[in-house]
Amino acid sequence: MATEGEYESVLCVKPDVNVYRIPPRASNRGYRAADWKLDTPDWTGRMRVTARGKVAYIKLEDKISGELFAQAPVEEYPGISVEAVSDSSRYFVIRIQDDNGRSAFIGVGFGDRGDSFDFNVALQDHFKWVKQDNEIAKQSQAPDTAPKLDLGFKEGQTITLNIGQTRKKEKPRSQGQGGFGLLPPPPGGKIAPPPSSVSSNHNMESFTGGANTTCLLELDSSNSNSVVQSNPSADLWGDFSTPASSQPPAQQSSSTSWVQF
Repeated sequence: MATEGEYESVLCVKPDVNVYRIPPRASNRGYRAADWKLDTPDWTGRMRVTARGKVAYIKLEDKISGELFAQAPVEEYPGISVEAVSDSSRYFVIRIQDDNGRSAFIGVGFGDRGDSFDFNVALQDHFKWVKQDNEIAKQSQAPDTAPKLDLGFKEGQTITLNIGQTRKKEKPRSQGQGGFGLLPPPPGGKIAPPPSSVSSNHNMESFTGGANTTCLLELDSSNSNSVVQSNPSADLWGDFSTPASSQPPAQQSSSTSWVQF
């Protein structure tokens, strides 16, 4: 229940509302507005819905003087204090109470469907807030049995942070003779191994004709253009003849394959 010191807020105000005396409920099927005398309401006035604490109040007041005709305290919605009829959305049954605690059920109705919608939403919003407030109060009173996570540092424990201090590893550059760097290989290519000493010796032997076949060129001290072959039978130059200037006079007349210019 609300206390005297709590603030009273206004939830909804509707200037036109009709009040009906209703017959007792005949069965469990609910109230029906068709059983009322809708054309001749018993009272017409203003409805003001207020809230004090968690309790809402439906107040029926005179339009001109504001005198209170009846009020219905609502502690829950939907509930016995406010009930919609089964055959219309514009009519409700409310339970009014006086200061002595006596109660009675009366019917109220709105001429416009929008007014009944606002009345319904005002009560729903208020008790939705009441439900949330009750859940928060229960959570604050319930002890926290969940284990707490200890994120503090233990004694002697340290932590190291590296922020913006990344270093690039320097790769050693391979240098050849004379201090010049070697060019990198082409992408996807393979570097051929250097020729071995065995293969170089083999190529030299094939060029010179082996150890038994040698071609020694000796320069004559008197004539630098004359070439003397130490082994004429092993001539590697084929049938080519020497120029006429370098051959003796006897050989120049016998040689016919040389063309003189």
